[in-house]
Amino acid sequence: MNTIIDPLRRARMVAPGCAAVQCGELSLTYAETWERCERLVAGLVALGIEPGDRVAVAGANCHRYLEIYQAVPGAGMVLVPLNSRHTPAELRYALEDAGARVLFCSGDGSAFADLVEHVINLGEGYEPLLAGADPAPFPLDVYEDDLAGLFYTGGTTGKSKGVMLTHRNLVANALHFQAVAPFSASTRWLVAAPLYHAAGSVAVLPTVWHAGLQVILPAFEAGAALDLIERHGVTDVLFVPTMLAAINEEQSARPRDVSTVRSVHHGGSPIATQTLRNAHANFPNATLFHSYGATETSPFATMLPGEERVLDTPRARSCGQPIIGVDLRVLDANGAPVGCGEVGEVAIRGANVMRGYWDKPEETAHALTDGWFRTGDLGYLDDEAYLYLVDRAKDMIVSGGENVYSTEVEEALYSHPAVLEAAVFGVPDEHWGEAVHAVVVLRAPVEPPDLVAHCHSRIAGYKVPKAIDIWSEPLPKSGAGKILKRELRAPYWVGREARVAGA
Repeated sequence: MNTIIDPLRRARMVAPGCAAVQCGELSLTYAETWERCERLVAGLVALGIEPGDRVAVAGANCHRYLEIYQAVPGAGMVLVPLNSRHTPAELRYALEDAGARVLFCSGDGSAFADLVEHVINLGEGYEPLLAGADPAPFPLDVYEDDLAGLFYTGGTTGKSKGVMLTHRNLVANALHFQAVAPFSASTRWLVAAPLYHAAGSVAVLPTVWHAGLQVILPAFEAGAALDLIERHGVTDVLFVPTMLAAINEEQSARPRDVSTVRSVHHGGSPIATQTLRNAHANFPNATLFHSYGATETSPFATMLPGEERVLDTPRARSCGQPIIGVDLRVLDANGAPVGCGEVGEVAIRGANVMRGYWDKPEETAHALTDGWFRTGDLGYLDDEAYLYLVDRAKDMIVSGGENVYSTEVEEALYSHPAVLEAAVFGVPDEHWGEAVHAVVVLRAPVEPPDLVAHCHSRIAGYKVPKAIDIWSEPLPKSGAGKILKRELRAPYWVGREARVAGA
């Protein structure tokens, strides 16, 4: 098995003069990228950083971030990508929890100088670090089971945990991805999601392995993403659903030439079928890929290629079959596999599954059983092992003894043409225990009673929201674009800490 640096080592050998990265006006070849990575490692070693030491990074997408992502684990150090949108308190927690010795950051990191030995600005501090170091070869005593990174969970369901991913985990995921998706030397991948999130970094190793080009979008903005696609002939993209919805809106209003795009990937959270229809219309030459996974699975577990071909069938709501190299089961409360069509907890096993949570043995023991990762997601398999997710276990609403899956209600809301964003969750109710509640953002005027009536025409009465709030601002989201239901739900559960803690 290879380690994280091996894709770059191969690309430098087979295509040294080919473009590796396009970041703004800067273009770097694979030979140049390799030398810069060697200088980066030499610069860190000169600071006293050793194999096993934690090196954190909190910043916008850029070519320097890509270098850190590959070179730090490649040298046997441990990468700690941090959500740059987190509050200082959240960042301090992760830095202290990881025991980071170095922090690369986009802005002023002086607030963290008491936690880490070296704070290096990704602009004015990074280039002098490289310039002052002679290229040094990567060590050969880095192995597949060595820890490559601590990837802190997004915090949408509570306090972040450091997910321990080894070289084996990340390389296995890259190989699994390449077995399904069309990577080649002609790949021009748009890095649109933040690199600290799996949605942003998942294609780094496959693209580099094939000596393709990575086009960097510093921060997501739909118009800027489409401009880069047109300017650089981007072939492949990955957007989380909120990003894809924004891309659809922008492309419909101000079309660009996107004829070079051959694959549009999405994942990270549930998506409305109408968003997929719009994406197919806006990217007519592209194959749609629906993927499902988690940080703990590096991240892919399932994939549905050719999603555009099933949009008018029941499989439109599936997130695909287990990706090559991954085993998947649906389990009951006792950990036994359930039958075809029965809802249970999704469990995943494979070389991509994490080692565990850093310094959290109890959480690790709860999540991992005999090599199986218990995702906390509820779903079922059909007779050809297509997975259908119905909800997060913690997002399921129990109203009057009936289970209500928030994703099904959200799908009903999204089918209304006036709805731009929707989130459904349970709120306290004296009679029903929990009541179905919705918050929506509109693209056109509509009254809540009309939305309720629309839902009644599509789902059973007990699933229809008892109340719908109309928001004029976008719903709160994580850095990776996931709607933060925990923040929406929490005010309704003040004084009922048990429910909020499980959010």
